[in-house]
Amino acid sequence: MTNIIFDGPQNASLSVALAHGAGAPMDTPFMAFFAEGLAGRGLRVARFEFPYMVERRTSGKKRPPNTAKVLLETWHQIIGELGAENLVIGGKSMGGRIASMVADEAQVKGLVCLGYPFHPPGKPDKLRIDHLQGMKTPALFLQGDRDSLGNKDDVAGYTISRNIRLHWLPDGDHGFKPRKKSGHTEQQNWDDALDAFIGFTESL
Repeated sequence: MTNIIFDGPQNASLSVALAHGAGAPMDTPFMAFFAEGLAGRGLRVARFEFPYMVERRTSGKKRPPNTAKVLLETWHQIIGELGAENLVIGGKSMGGRIASMVADEAQVKGLVCLGYPFHPPGKPDKLRIDHLQGMKTPALFLQGDRDSLGNKDDVAGYTISRNIRLHWLPDGDHGFKPRKKSGHTEQQNWDDALDAFIGFTESL
């Protein structure tokens, strides 16, 4: 049984499950902002952690992410607990990427990635898009314009499914933070991303 933090009404017509990124847990300000923001708009939100992060909480020692097999199994377990029928899955960076790998098979309602890692840091030639090319699940990728793991110019050249909608956040990095000189603020980009996320769930 995985620990899950719930936000929002239990009887909501749509639930959202969110996983954390590779380096930070489920209760960061970033994760809390999206979970609480979605919950405030009537969605039931479930946040959970992969086993290595759960272990880090108890031991206090930083550990690398689990194998892909374990990460995928954890997502399947969460979807099994929550039920796929009225469920949107996704998350921050790695959490969203692993969700994207199970979405079609699990037949969830939708997918939202908060900063999709299109390639590893500093390796723009090692693309992680094979499974995205034929994706059937309706998806929204919220991405910073200058995300170092897939910026606007790079992604324009990728071949991905028409079911994936990209929403670009002005001058945002991998956590949507813009530079001061851009005239945009991190909060504006977070608010923009949350509005797009809510709009996407309403379109389902």
